Amino acid sequence: MSSYLEIEKLSLEIICSEKSVNNKMLLLCSLLDKKLSHYNWTGFYLADVENKLLHLGPYIGEATDHTIIPFGKGICGQAAETNKTFLVDDVNAESNYISCNINVKSEIVVPIIKEGVVLGQIDIDSNTIAAFKEQDQLLLETICKALAPYII
Repeated sequence: MSSYLEIEKLSLEIICSEKSVNNKMLLLCSLLDKKLSHYNWTGFYLADVENKLLHLGPYIGEATDHTIIPFGKGICGQAAETNKTFLVDDVNAESNYISCNINVKSEIVVPIIKEGVVLGQIDIDSNTIAAFKEQDQLLLETICKALAPYII
């Protein structure tokens, strides 16, 4: 397993590359999926701020029916509405959780914020209860902060 520092370095190289923002997001999904075995679904949602909707962007993992999520609905919608990271140890204990896959046990959602506005988010699902730790949150927050300037 790779160190989080190594993954952060590789992530920042992707973000600083000349690739399109969609390509960057897909490469980040692929990197995280390959390097962190407890990441079972890795994807980005992009915000339509005016209509308060999240639209599914690049992702790696099983297909999802949740291609559009209203702000406030589910963990993703809560993160978009509050501009805060949500780390959920047990999705079954959450009343506002939107089930994408019966195998998912925990989730982390980190908003991508530029000038106080949520432009999108990274959403990671795990098939393990309490899979995400502080080091996951710090890594994903670093990625989202570095990616924010590239999202229009």
